[in-house]
Amino acid sequence: MNFESLGLIEPILKALQKEGYEKPTPIQEQAIPIVLNGRDLLGCAQTGTGKTAAFALPVIQLLHQKNQPQNGKRVIQALVLTPTRELAIQIEESFKAYGNFTKLQNLVIFGGVGQFPQTQALKRGVDVLIATPGRLLDLMNQGFIDLRHLEIFILDEADRMLDMGFIHDVKKVIAKLPQKRQSLFFSATMPPEIQRLSATILTNPLKVEVTPPATTAEKINQSIFYLDKADKKTMLLHVLSDHTIERALVFTRTKHGANKVVKDLQSKGITAEAIHGNKSQNARQLALKNFKNKATRVLVATDIAARGIDVDDLTHVINYEIPNVPETYVHRIGRTGRAGASGIAISFCEAEEVSYIKDIQKLTGVIIPHGEDRGQLPGPSFDITRGVPAPPEHSGRGQRQGGQRQGQGQRQGGQRQGAPKSGGDRRTGNNRGADSRGADNRTSDNRNGENRSNSSNRSNDNRRGESRNNDSRRNDNRNSNSRSGENRRNNERQGNKPKGEQANAAPASGQGESTPKQKSWGSFFKRFRS
Repeated sequence: MNFESLGLIEPILKALQKEGYEKPTPIQEQAIPIVLNGRDLLGCAQTGTGKTAAFALPVIQLLHQKNQPQNGKRVIQALVLTPTRELAIQIEESFKAYGNFTKLQNLVIFGGVGQFPQTQALKRGVDVLIATPGRLLDLMNQGFIDLRHLEIFILDEADRMLDMGFIHDVKKVIAKLPQKRQSLFFSATMPPEIQRLSATILTNPLKVEVTPPATTAEKINQSIFYLDKADKKTMLLHVLSDHTIERALVFTRTKHGANKVVKDLQSKGITAEAIHGNKSQNARQLALKNFKNKATRVLVATDIAARGIDVDDLTHVINYEIPNVPETYVHRIGRTGRAGASGIAISFCEAEEVSYIKDIQKLTGVIIPHGEDRGQLPGPSFDITRGVPAPPEHSGRGQRQGGQRQGQGQRQGGQRQGAPKSGGDRRTGNNRGADSRGADNRTSDNRNGENRSNSSNRSNDNRRGESRNNDSRRNDNRNSNSRSGENRRNNERQGNKPKGEQANAAPASGQGESTPKQKSWGSFFKRFRS
């Protein structure tokens, strides 16, 4: 099938020829006739399948065939709502390219830049408005945008709107749209909330689903390496040591993480730039331009910018950090292998991220193979035969040399875990289970004979006595001189107590003697693989 058979008009066919388009993609084959017939459309397709052209081409044709007002005043006839600035710019560029031989006027608006140029363009009149939710609502509230004449509404990347928390803004926009309109709804994944949202927007829609929801492109070669967090930097440098990788897109979860990765790469002589929400729009556009022109080899991005990165012939996507939302993984690796091309997606997974990988594999129905299974060798500090780092030599906190046991509070001389220091260690509370003799805060009802201090004269009916000084005990004599003498004798006994005796003492009730099990990376990931 070719584009002529889809019923597209000559100006659009001419523009497609200029752009080098020869055959429509599956979603374009199905969606374009539906939109041209004026029907509502629910499109579910993974990113990189050509869905922008699937709605842009028929919308341009429908608007071009309508008569413009005689006074020349243009009104907004089509609105495209999209989650990110980069994606909005990309869609506007597509409308401009496909409508190159028509007289339609397009405008893109988004936040992060001054609104004056945007409001001036709105006053001159536009046919197609591409917008992000925040700036659209802002200018609507200021009276710069009038949607009363709107005929076609397109909601693109609906699932990403949900992920970014824009769903309430989307509902506010929908409430201001004319009831009589044609609506097109596109999403790469279809979680239940997105399905409910589509039901409020669409009227008797036709559904186009070229691939099952949340599937990844077949031509994307996916692999994963399990390693410690501290080893990710070394692994990334090892992957990029392959000079056949002309460009690589690296994803992190946070802005700070993106900046840190860029700094690490630049220190090794690798050209890299970051793109995230804290960057100005001009800086983001410049970084993306440099990446497209191959002036920058590595672009490090957060998920907020993932949907707008459309780079031809991008071969490698690297998940430096695994996303905690499984759908986000689909969108990330969809930056490569676009429009039927092949690509490579490499993921670095630390222990805390294993659950994320399981969620991703459950969603996509694909078991991501280990890197060595694809012939991709990990760095020199990793166990190549297993694809995971060697188990750490030590685990836990407070470990010291000399064969001492694990855990906090360990000391030399074989003291058991958590044993108190000798001599004057003050404590509060009902520490009846402690085996430190003479330093704990006991009530004087010492029925079990645990008081081994022979010189402490204590009355058995002193049951309600309060121990305000943790190293001294009251006796019936209540004489301050007696207290200080008792205190001194108790401290002397504690200080002179042999350490070996402390180590061999039986644990008091309520205290465990067991040592925490040491973590083993090998057994941990062996269980994960099974």
